[in-house]
Amino acid sequence: MLRFDGRELAAVFVGGALGTLARAGFEELAAADPGRWPWPTFTVNIVGAFLLGYVTTRLLERLPVSSYRRPLLGTGLCGGLTTFSTMQVETVRMLEHGHLGLAAGYTVASLAAGLAAVVVATALVRRARLRR
Repeated sequence: MLRFDGRELAAVFVGGALGTLARAGFEELAAADPGRWPWPTFTVNIVGAFLLGYVTTRLLERLPVSSYRRPLLGTGLCGGLTTFSTMQVETVRMLEHGHLGLAAGYTVASLAAGLAAVVVATALVRRARLRR
């Protein structure tokens, strides 16, 4: 029988709501144009990747085990903040409008910068001295 922890689901919901509101607010800064670099989506995805790397490493390696921090911050906040699906739609729109180089650059830069953000965040957590 599948059991759900209501508090864990609430943590995901609260984190997701906060992340989604932050992304929506940031996306309002610039309208999407298939002929230009989609800075709002690119930025939230890289910031989200950095936060996920930081939160995951910190929770797993530095903090006591908690049932609700990972669902709140990792699944909820970072999941609501980042938007892989929007990146894909923007890429398809670029391709449909004949911006092949822009689409390829956006895809490669998004993946590379996201991976780099996770690596940097993880390294920062691991380099930080433990306070006693």
